[in-house]
Amino acid sequence: MKAPVAVTGMASISAAGIDMQSIWATLTTGSNTLSHPSILHKDTLAYPFFAAPIFSNGRRDSACDTFNLARLAMLAALKDASLDVSAQKTGIVLGTTAGSALHFIEAYAQSRALRIHNDENNNGENTTFQGNSSSQLQSPLSQPHDADDYFKANLALHLGQSFNIKGPTITLANACTSGADAIGIGMELLRQNECDYVICGGADALSLVPHTGFARLMVYDEKHCRPFDANRAGLNLGEGAAIMVLERIETALARKAPIHGLISGYGSGSDAHHFTAPHPEARGLLHAFESALSDAGLESSQLAFINAHGTATQENDKIEGAFFHKHLPEIPVWASKAITGHTLGAAGALEAIFSLLALQKNSVPKSYGFTEIDPKILLSPTLAHTEISKKYALSTSLGFGGGNAALIVSTDTSAFI
Repeated sequence: MKAPVAVTGMASISAAGIDMQSIWATLTTGSNTLSHPSILHKDTLAYPFFAAPIFSNGRRDSACDTFNLARLAMLAALKDASLDVSAQKTGIVLGTTAGSALHFIEAYAQSRALRIHNDENNNGENTTFQGNSSSQLQSPLSQPHDADDYFKANLALHLGQSFNIKGPTITLANACTSGADAIGIGMELLRQNECDYVICGGADALSLVPHTGFARLMVYDEKHCRPFDANRAGLNLGEGAAIMVLERIETALARKAPIHGLISGYGSGSDAHHFTAPHPEARGLLHAFESALSDAGLESSQLAFINAHGTATQENDKIEGAFFHKHLPEIPVWASKAITGHTLGAAGALEAIFSLLALQKNSVPKSYGFTEIDPKILLSPTLAHTEISKKYALSTSLGFGGGNAALIVSTDTSAFI
């Protein structure tokens, strides 16, 4: 068993809400709404998604959407932790899938139109790359603010600069495990005494490219998604940010910081199987799960519940659900993505916060969207709000490329306080 680390600040922005009280109310009532995709782009495919509240009336600066989401959540988490990081030994580790770098369709379209226009004015001769004049090279990021916005896709670097953070600065782009991996790496930075505080989590705003990409993969539901249900038709995408402030327990106690809970264990494992499909026997998930348990020094019987990745896609739910049914048959499984959608690089961090909230409330919410057991899975997630007394929870994340991550969060601080 390695030492757990304290969560002294946490904040999230998603369709579930922007403060812990409203988030818990949404998680327990299922009172969420899907947004029309036209707020992404007027020509996008008509699949709804879960918009972050700050974007519900349309975008103002789309190239910075993910950066702005992460920044707002980071400000709230630091306030929650009562921490000024600028003069501290602080690191920052943030996960994202694209960081809004895919928002530049319009810029590329404008650049292409300009090149065509220039060619036509030069009698069809392509002069775009002739000569040495910089005016002849029409870059899609030709304006200084375009380039600045583009490089804000590196969330940790630019947020670190904004907050004068001088410690380790890491941006992870590890598909849908990115947010969970960021928390796990943040914990290790503290254990190795590289930092006194680590700001970690994930963020992703939705843009036209991933929205269209998932639609073309034919894994999108036109209505609310139904994780693990026999009649599930695919996922809903969502967007959001989730940030935690982590520190060693003794540091938190010395400065009388609030301790919301602990990160007790982390594990990672690769399927080494397929770019989009999980391994049929959940090879990587098993490794991640066993590593997280070992890291936390726990037996599986000590877990109060599992917050599953549960995307409502056919293969992911079948393999993940069968894994839980086989290895953890007595532990309640909660699927929360029917409330937020799949928030991509934010998902692992968002669901870690949700898991801590449930432990604090001694209650696991109902898994909305589920009505019928799939005989290929034989798993029934929580059908009603379930009271719990144990103090540990497992949160799993599975990603394209075969990545798997497992976090164990806890509210068992009795040995330290």
